[in-house]
Amino acid sequence: MENKTIGYDKAVARIEEIVNLLENGEKGMDELSDLVKEATTLVKFCKNKLRTTESEISKALEDNEENH
Repeated sequence: MENKTIGYDKAVARIEEIVNLLENGEKGMDELSDLVKEATTLVKFCKNKLRTTESEISKALEDNEENH
């Protein structure tokens, strides 16, 4: 799954789906490995999105305070 073409909410939903698949234990070893790699990539994407959003919000709040 290409994480740059999906948004944060879809990435989180896919992570939850992967966790459920892993918890069920019904997947073979090769597929488990692929799922863990995909989840890792999605988690990194989500963390980066959260950091970026936090930074943008902080900047907007600082700009707002400077204008008042």
